[in-house]
Amino acid sequence: MQAKDEKFLVQTNVKDESLIEIRRSQIVSGAVKLFKEKGFHRATTREIAKAAGFSIGTLYEYIRTKEDVLYLVCDNIFDQVMKQLSTISTSAGTIEGLKIAIKQYFALIDSMVDEFTIMYQETKSLPKDKQQYILAKELEMVSLFEKIIQNCVQSGKLTISENEIYLAANHIVIQGQAWAFRKWALQKRFTLKDYTVAQTKLCLSGMLHYEE
Repeated sequence: MQAKDEKFLVQTNVKDESLIEIRRSQIVSGAVKLFKEKGFHRATTREIAKAAGFSIGTLYEYIRTKEDVLYLVCDNIFDQVMKQLSTISTSAGTIEGLKIAIKQYFALIDSMVDEFTIMYQETKSLPKDKQQYILAKELEMVSLFEKIIQNCVQSGKLTISENEIYLAANHIVIQGQAWAFRKWALQKRFTLKDYTVAQTKLCLSGMLHYEE
């Protein structure tokens, strides 16, 4: 009888949750390296199993399709991101606190360039329900920066509308991801530190000084 892991929306015959977590971690690790080398569509499930370190039969005990593997990769990325971003304080209500949050987020992106690039290139290959799940997780990142900016507004450090708060939060998330997508070009002119400083300056200048 098949059991369903609700967290991942991926079916498995295995009931041991700790074993599921271990095996799927191995699958994700192997798949990221393989997708980086060959792309999602060119990689086969047999190659994914080999990259993960076990047989094709064992692989199919934990997933049903190749799209399941891509979903696990995407879900794992956001789990790691939110775990690390959870250390960022959203309650400071200061511009300095916002700067620190942006710096931490951009550094996280830099540490996961391959993962983010794969995710955004290949998410379109997921079934619609899994696409919506992944997109909802991305909005959690936006929400985190919304809270930080809202606290800056409440403390009187910024004076912007709710829509502008939402737009600024999206801008921060997108510009962090741009480092992953465009690092090959940006690093010719910027170190990560320089890029972070420049993007933070552009973002804050818009919120602090722009008048229509």
